[in-house]
Amino acid sequence: MGDIGQFLPMILIFVVAYFFMIRPQMKRQKDERKFGAELKRGDRVITKSGLHGKIMELSDKDNSCVLETMAGKLKFDRSAISMEMSKKLNAPVDKK
Repeated sequence: MGDIGQFLPMILIFVVAYFFMIRPQMKRQKDERKFGAELKRGDRVITKSGLHGKIMELSDKDNSCVLETMAGKLKFDRSAISMEMSKKLNAPVDKK
């Protein structure tokens, strides 16, 4: 019983680390993969570097997309599109 009592704090640290750090990160990665798979032509998006554009083409072969911006058409990897900023861009605006 004394041996388990010595390891109990270490076990609790691992349990807390799992529920507060590892599990939320895994959920976020799952949501980002789902977001990337659900992209379609015409969606307005923002890349992680801050470039705004509209999706013109999607390629499943090399997992890329072509964005139309004010500077022209640019090809990006789907993982370069920011899920959070794109959702904020497309969120409905409340008028008061």
